[in-house]
Amino acid sequence: MTDLAHYRNIGIFAHVDAGKTTTTERILKLTGKIHKTGEVHDGAATTDFMEQEQERGITIQSAATTCFWKDHRFNIIDTPGHVDFTVEVYRSLKVLDGGVGVFCGSGGVEPQSETNWRYANESEVARIIFVNKLDRLGADFLNVVGQVEDVLGANPLVMTLPIGREDDFVGVVDVLNQRAFVWDDSGLPENFEEKDIPEDMVELVAEYREKLIETAVEQDDDLMEAYLEGNEPSIEDLKRCIRKGTIALDFFPTFCGSAFKNKGIQLVLDAVVDYLPSPTEVDPQPLTDEEGKETGEFAKVDPEEPLRALAFKIMDDRFGALTFVRIYSGVINKGDTILNSFTGKTERVGRMVEMHADERNELDKAQAGDIIAIVGMKNVQTGHTLCDPKHECTLEAMVFPDPVISIAVSPKDKGGSEKMGIAIGKMVAEDPSFQVETDQETGETILKGMGELHLDVKVDILKRTYGVELDVGQPQVAYRETITQNIEDTYTHKKQSGGSGQFGKIDYRIKPGEANTGLTFTQTVVGGNVPKEFFPAIEKGFQVMMEEGPLAGYPMLDVEIELYDGGFHPVDSSAVAFELAAKGAYRQSMPKAGPQLLEPVMKVDVFTPDDNVGDVIGDLNRRRGMIKDQQAGTMGVRIKADVPLAEMFGYIGHLRTITSGRGQFSMEFSHYSACPQNVAEDVIAEAKAKKDAK
Repeated sequence: MTDLAHYRNIGIFAHVDAGKTTTTERILKLTGKIHKTGEVHDGAATTDFMEQEQERGITIQSAATTCFWKDHRFNIIDTPGHVDFTVEVYRSLKVLDGGVGVFCGSGGVEPQSETNWRYANESEVARIIFVNKLDRLGADFLNVVGQVEDVLGANPLVMTLPIGREDDFVGVVDVLNQRAFVWDDSGLPENFEEKDIPEDMVELVAEYREKLIETAVEQDDDLMEAYLEGNEPSIEDLKRCIRKGTIALDFFPTFCGSAFKNKGIQLVLDAVVDYLPSPTEVDPQPLTDEEGKETGEFAKVDPEEPLRALAFKIMDDRFGALTFVRIYSGVINKGDTILNSFTGKTERVGRMVEMHADERNELDKAQAGDIIAIVGMKNVQTGHTLCDPKHECTLEAMVFPDPVISIAVSPKDKGGSEKMGIAIGKMVAEDPSFQVETDQETGETILKGMGELHLDVKVDILKRTYGVELDVGQPQVAYRETITQNIEDTYTHKKQSGGSGQFGKIDYRIKPGEANTGLTFTQTVVGGNVPKEFFPAIEKGFQVMMEEGPLAGYPMLDVEIELYDGGFHPVDSSAVAFELAAKGAYRQSMPKAGPQLLEPVMKVDVFTPDDNVGDVIGDLNRRRGMIKDQQAGTMGVRIKADVPLAEMFGYIGHLRTITSGRGQFSMEFSHYSACPQNVAEDVIAEAKAKKDAK
């Protein structure tokens, strides 16, 4: 059994262009995992192996890899930085024990850093900070440290200070050990010298070392007393305190360097070993019941316990379907039968692999603390719990945000339909924030995602990976219709043309119904004027007609119909005659009952920095939004509003413009509400034009 104290499951996350992937490349080179470093700007980075990633120079899906440093095993996940792919960051943080937050030395704390930091706070993941790109123009390490305090509301603990700035950046000073590390111009990470602190930095280092010790000893009352009496703690004691405070999220050890120039990475690797938790040092995952409520039991990280594992990512590649799994307790052996507690079905583990980006090494066995991939599992989806069939359990599920934008697509040629269906099925399994539905009214396939870039990439994957050429249209708003007035009416259906005739007379009242009730049908006929065996046929006639409203042909909502009298013929009356009478009555009376167009209203939740609150509220008002609530937080303000869906298309791009890219939003359906007259007129005119065109 491997010693779990030597495991580190870490994620590297940051804003777009802060240098996460480059940092991962340098770590892999230093740990001997790769011999030649690939560069993101050349499209040759190890973990960016999708065509779309190499072209755009961004990370789209999280990639997993394993390496070793000083007898410790690192399972590393390089996550995307772009807002449209935050689901990848979220699900990676869910299964990691620690993280490295990378910040750009000149860009500082950027919008996406805030989102990722918020996710990491919610997942209670211990982190160290690496301020990268200190060789760039305008880079300022201490300025970024200040931003981490002000913008993120976090407590950075400065562990290294840069020697030189911008082009003159040559190395770093280790504040704790009071040693300087200076690299030569060869660009090789191993070509450095350990020196005394440069004279012009002695005072600055002393100042930050004092802060470091004062912060660290707060974790241990005895050491704090001794320090106040003038006794400086040993390096080992300080490291122990820093580790304790880091795991408790009291502060975040902060390092600096340049990943691209190979400067300062070794100290970050040492910090992962020294300060980030092993799988046994984090709070164990809670177990839940079928409703998702916690049971009070936990998945203790221990190979001796029954198997409990979480599938956190599905990926389809040239080798087949891969299920990425974090094992919390127990052991999986090749050939084992394991239970998926979500589906209640068992599956056999045929092949297990350790991932290195898109390469893999075969495994016979994996244990608690490992992050592995299982090949060829059939019915497993993201968030499913895999467990020992004799000890069924459910781990806390992942909650994914609902998609905020949708587009209509159709294949350009007839043969593409089946191909598109299979491809989309695989893509939905891989990405829980990507959803697909067929619009029953238009027959179109609607793709839903987290933003324009998200859907753009999906359409690109369909085209290039699966060879499906698509026509991409505009999304349609699903309007509805209702009535506003009470009406009493009568209708007779009579047909005589040889053979048996048809006769059915109904007297009825129509009035607006309760919200979200559809059709409510009641009958108060007395004296048998309409035999009761015909009531279901009358209700069916009205129900069928509710699918098409009198204004623009949208389905009707919230109508009450009361059948109070009528008449029948002993020979000519039948169920069909009364169903046709109901249909005729609907066509006759609905246009007279004050029909009204309804539009879907969305519950919108916008997150914005303090500086942009006025602009965001003004913009929501212009979109006919009703502001419901405002909540101030450490990193900005959350605004809750009800806004018509028709006004929300393209909103994400606009929000990013007015908040300099820092705004975020989510929305979900709330209710249907009456359309303003001018909007209704346009929608009705458009529906009429479509009908005429047919």
